[in-house]
Amino acid sequence: MKQILTFCLLITPIIVFSQDLNTSDFTEEFRNYDMSYLWTLNKFQIENDTTTVDRPEPLGYIGDNFQRFFIHFISAIQNPNNKLQYFIYGKTKVKENICPFQGIITIKESRTYNKGDVPTLKQGFAKGQYEFFEDPHQKGSGILKGNFQTNFYINEKGELKYDALMFVADGFKNNQFEGTWTSYKTGLTKKCSWGDYRIPDSRKLDIGAGEFSPCKKYEEYGWKDYRKSSGYTYDNLEMMKAKKKAKWWIEN
Repeated sequence: MKQILTFCLLITPIIVFSQDLNTSDFTEEFRNYDMSYLWTLNKFQIENDTTTVDRPEPLGYIGDNFQRFFIHFISAIQNPNNKLQYFIYGKTKVKENICPFQGIITIKESRTYNKGDVPTLKQGFAKGQYEFFEDPHQKGSGILKGNFQTNFYINEKGELKYDALMFVADGFKNNQFEGTWTSYKTGLTKKCSWGDYRIPDSRKLDIGAGEFSPCKKYEEYGWKDYRKSSGYTYDNLEMMKAKKKAKWWIEN
């Protein structure tokens, strides 16, 4: 085991270095683009802007038991005084507890690949930090904090797009948010992560190969409805009931 660990430590700097060589810094240029809609869009293009698909709600979890965590960005506004910062408003949901939040996403770095999947397009990513404050007057509220990565591409018209060029490939993901949630009341901190199509650091929860698939072991922690809506061995009536619960962030 020690020999394997030593080997990994030796090759890690080489891997990181080679990745840096394959990308170019794009942070200053990125100030000229508004990426807010990449977090709020309902549809996106695949296959070089020729096909449109619906974007599902992010998948997420909170805590060591992988309790299902819902989050929806209702609005994202670029700060006119700092183009690498965005004001976010949205809602979270754990079990039946829905809580509004507001906060900031700050881009720390943007890079583009020297050689992308489509030669005529510029592909890249933005990385940074987020800090969201749930309404302290509501029960079970706290602070969400961590790091994120969003992948994009720029088309022939110079437009910034949600990168789904490899949408049909196994393991597709985007908008990966990885961090923690800390309770206002108790100060207790739990892991809390979410993302499009996959969840970062989902460990034992995600047993899927080509796409996200929650382990049946965690059904009781909110994943049963997901399995229903995805067609996991449930009848059509149950699937329809599960899908009707989708827009939980909209006031009745």
